[in-house]
Amino acid sequence: MAYIGIDHGTTAIRFALIEGEKVLTFELGRNEAASMSENEILASIEKNFKVRCEAIDLIALTYSMGDGFSSIKDVRNLEGRGLKSIEGAGKKTGGGTRVFDAIRNSGIPSIAIPGLHAESKVDPRMKVFSHLTSPEKLGIAYHILRLGYKNFVVSDISSNTVTLAVADGKVVGAIDACIFAPGVHHGPLDLQAIRDVDSGYCTANQAFIEAGVLKMTPYKDREELLSAARKKEGPALLALDTIALFAAMEITSMQLLLKCYEVTGEIFLAGSVGEYEYVQKKIRAHLGQECLCLGKWHAAIGCAEIARDVFAGEKNILGVDVNYP
Repeated sequence: MAYIGIDHGTTAIRFALIEGEKVLTFELGRNEAASMSENEILASIEKNFKVRCEAIDLIALTYSMGDGFSSIKDVRNLEGRGLKSIEGAGKKTGGGTRVFDAIRNSGIPSIAIPGLHAESKVDPRMKVFSHLTSPEKLGIAYHILRLGYKNFVVSDISSNTVTLAVADGKVVGAIDACIFAPGVHHGPLDLQAIRDVDSGYCTANQAFIEAGVLKMTPYKDREELLSAARKKEGPALLALDTIALFAAMEITSMQLLLKCYEVTGEIFLAGSVGEYEYVQKKIRAHLGQECLCLGKWHAAIGCAEIARDVFAGEKNILGVDVNYP
């Protein structure tokens, strides 16, 4: 039995295969995926996983914000690609679209995982925001659930920062990238950004993708930032200190939400910055609490676990209804 999960990440499309006790992973850069044909993408899956497409039992796919539907369903039953609009927060390269279309057109049994938004089954107070989190974060949370944790907060820190709260195995709330804590590239719009948008200097999306901590530094991307941090360069450490402070604040806010459900839980950090030891130490110090760490593959692995369990008949994933088959 072979199950695949696909994480539509900010910088790459990550794939995970679960086959018995075996777990395999690989990734395609978003620009790389955009340059490939649908057949080339399917051939890449077969080559990297050494599995024929006909032998795949189910794929669990994520795509962009996933805000046009609220239950897990057959990918072929989605309107469009499951979005209210192709416009929104984030950089568009076409790689995720190419992978999505390759899977949908392949004939391989596939399900789409929704994001969390105002139509989702979350704490009603969270619905003041139209969008809470994109679908791949449910993959991370489901992997943690399958590790045996029912109450927890997980903060995914990378190009942006998104934090989820899970109580009794159900996601009760989340804080999306454009609301609170900045990441490396992306962040909320502050007063100056609003002025820049209103003056026509930039679009709101452009402001969002340039609102991360890189604007405090001379570095061009995450790799340069982390390389400079390893050399203990002042601007890099200040940027990571900023990320750690706001991520800790966001985690604390989700812990407050868990208290409303009369539970407490572990804290997990994920993402390329969340797994960076300097940032972990800072967040632990801010919170006065131990944090467990996940790597960059766990969103895709969690999606593969969703595919496996849905194939076995599971009808609810983290509080999200399953309408499949």
